[in-house]
Amino acid sequence: MRQQNVLIVIPAAIMLLLSACGSPEESARVDATDSNNTTEDSVTASNDETPPSPVGPDDIPADPYLWLEEVEGSEALAWAGTQNRQSVPRLQNDPRFESIRDEIEDVLTSDDRIPTGSLVNGQVYNFWQDEEHVRGILRRSSLDSYMSDEPRWETVLDVDALATVENANWVYKGRSCLPSDPSRCLIRLSDGGKDAVVVREFDLDSGNFVDGGFVVPEAKTNIDWADGDTLIVGSDFGPDSLTSSGYPRSLRLWRRGTPLAEAEQLIEVQREDMSVGVATITAAEDDLSFVVRRPDFFTEETWLYTDQALARLPLPIDANFQGVLGAHALVLLRSDWELSAEERFAAGSLVALDLLESIRSQAPVGMVSVLDPSASEQLDAIDGVAVSRDAVYVSALKDVAGTLLRAVPETGGWAVAPIELPANGALQIVSADDYGDTLLVNYESFLVPDTLYLIQGSSPPRQIKSLQPRFDAEPYVTEQHFASSADGSRIPFFVVRPADVPFDGSTPTELTAYGGFEISRTPAYVSAMDQAWLGRGGAYVLANIRGGGEYGPTWHQSALLENRQRVFDDFIAVAEAVVDSGLTSPERLGIRGGSNGGLLVTGVMVQRPELFGAIISAVPLIDMLRYHRLLAGASWMAEYGNPDIPEQREFIAAYSPYQLVSPEADYPSLFLWTNPKDDRVHPGHARKMAARMQEQGHDVIYFENAEGGHGGGANLNQLAVTDAMQLVYLLQELAD
Repeated sequence: MRQQNVLIVIPAAIMLLLSACGSPEESARVDATDSNNTTEDSVTASNDETPPSPVGPDDIPADPYLWLEEVEGSEALAWAGTQNRQSVPRLQNDPRFESIRDEIEDVLTSDDRIPTGSLVNGQVYNFWQDEEHVRGILRRSSLDSYMSDEPRWETVLDVDALATVENANWVYKGRSCLPSDPSRCLIRLSDGGKDAVVVREFDLDSGNFVDGGFVVPEAKTNIDWADGDTLIVGSDFGPDSLTSSGYPRSLRLWRRGTPLAEAEQLIEVQREDMSVGVATITAAEDDLSFVVRRPDFFTEETWLYTDQALARLPLPIDANFQGVLGAHALVLLRSDWELSAEERFAAGSLVALDLLESIRSQAPVGMVSVLDPSASEQLDAIDGVAVSRDAVYVSALKDVAGTLLRAVPETGGWAVAPIELPANGALQIVSADDYGDTLLVNYESFLVPDTLYLIQGSSPPRQIKSLQPRFDAEPYVTEQHFASSADGSRIPFFVVRPADVPFDGSTPTELTAYGGFEISRTPAYVSAMDQAWLGRGGAYVLANIRGGGEYGPTWHQSALLENRQRVFDDFIAVAEAVVDSGLTSPERLGIRGGSNGGLLVTGVMVQRPELFGAIISAVPLIDMLRYHRLLAGASWMAEYGNPDIPEQREFIAAYSPYQLVSPEADYPSLFLWTNPKDDRVHPGHARKMAARMQEQGHDVIYFENAEGGHGGGANLNQLAVTDAMQLVYLLQELAD
């Protein structure tokens, strides 16, 4: 790798939020919150990558269903078509399907949804989808107008119209804009919802793509601006240009008017690394680019790019760089950082250090704690960090309930003050304005719909928008309980149920969780699908199992690698607690999970099939002895382990559902669904599991949509159909 240490001057206030690339996060449905400086690493391996090895390690039995890993293979698609001809009538011909689909679609496309957006220099940008704009429009309004009951919107990009003109299946995937000129952007467009995107230069003020502007063909591209005429690009540059995870190995400087193939290489990482990416932010009148190498999902090295050189930030390999305020670099710690016997900073803390002096000396200088949850009885974990022009905002959790704090530097340390917002719910920082001290924050709970607050400096929050209730919450109650896992750990879970249910085991109940990648599941307003479920007499349970981030990095780290069984134990413990309470019974208990959550529910299915009456596994990981060979799978080995290492393969094989499913077991009905446009979690996982279980004689419903990507639907209408199919399945298996 080419790198150099240089001295730089850091202007007043800058911010950086570097998102994890390609995490197999659960495909939850949220309103799009388009960001001005979006830097998503949507760069998982494409469907035309080098095919996976036809054989695994010598001690793995031959897999007769490897042909189903050919994403667009004619035989595999024909097999999926045959499955759909069975699953679609079974679910969509149910007399309840149409009314449920219409009910869900009405919620998803309702005009009175909060138009959540991103703050950009006093303007609000929002990506909006409804019945008229199925693919969506990018639009903007002034902040003053946005706060009114009837905002005046200006359409910037109409994706439906663009798709029609170009006869393309475009799905909007965000934008990266030049901080010093935020009207000049790089628009990401996906074919059918894939992570792979086409990148095209766009002028927000004119509402047009730039004639002769930058264009990057479809790839797993990571890209941002170095200046108005230069991009830093990580993409598929041909043979050996991607890591084993399918992400770019190199970043290159691409100057306007020159061929992309001639772009000068800035940095190259090892093929075994996960990725290298870039994000550019505003700093007074300067644009500063940060380059991040990720050896694996939970480690990173960060440099500041200037004058065609890289200046390294001296941070621990597992520290997560959050951004810069003034002269202070902000860092979230995943492990303890001990500078000396007297100076130790705890895992889970947000710390600040002098960026310029630390780069000059290649050691942390002026390091202080901003917020340490372990030192507070009121906090368990930091859930999110945002940096405005003047302050740092931190969302934190206490027993999974959200709180918000504002931190500003003062002599010798930081002043941290809580911001008064409603309690016992979920708080999400929606957007912080790089160009002012303005913040948008959303509050919600299971039975209280979204409320959007505007925070300007140290002034009290102002409620500026609220979602009208989507259903009558009066008949329902929300409770938090704790289950005891196999090792005695206390596992929290929430129950949303009708207040008058008889505790005789008769209530159809849906249980869900995620349990991975430090992702916290907080008490969000029940989805359109679950509103329909509650309205038909069901109960909803959310388990906050280990592997997530609800109690900080140790909650996640305690379930990594050889300790993965704890995730399944926690989920089983919650299921048993719900049954023991009398709310439901095994034949009335259904479980649902997506992505890593799809692994969770199929994993507990093979371990405890008698405990459940229905299982929904969406866009799942399932074949854990080959996951690292499929699409972005190699990037998750820090979470699960490497099946090619014998001792790691041993503990992975102990829970891998695809290898453990047995013809002798009596499994409940299983509903598997995915789509060939998911280029993050390979559709072969779900396909092969369905084929193997059907061969063994089990009842499996398999549905494969034609598009949608890892989110499950390319538009709101598709989401409504898939959600309605899931709900019909649960009613058939648990209520009928």
